[in-house]
Amino acid sequence: MALKDIFSFLFQRSAGEERVAQYVIREHDRGRRLAEILEDRYVQNRLQSPEQRARLLDRPEVLHAVGSDKAEAAKAEVTGATTP
Repeated sequence: MALKDIFSFLFQRSAGEERVAQYVIREHDRGRRLAEILEDRYVQNRLQSPEQRARLLDRPEVLHAVGSDKAEAAKAEVTGATTP
């Protein structure tokens, strides 16, 4: 139990990341494309690295809202990887 507590901070999500996830879901529900939303200054300023934006796209609530296929395509674009 003590070991779990020591490393629990590694798996906690920040409040800022939570707000960005809510923003992405809200904007997508309004009809905007995911790639366009990820280019917003709001998202870019709060998730500055490609790894942070890729992690955002792995969140279950984002996957559910935008669809796993769109999230995977956007993640590949963000990280510079090619989709199979």
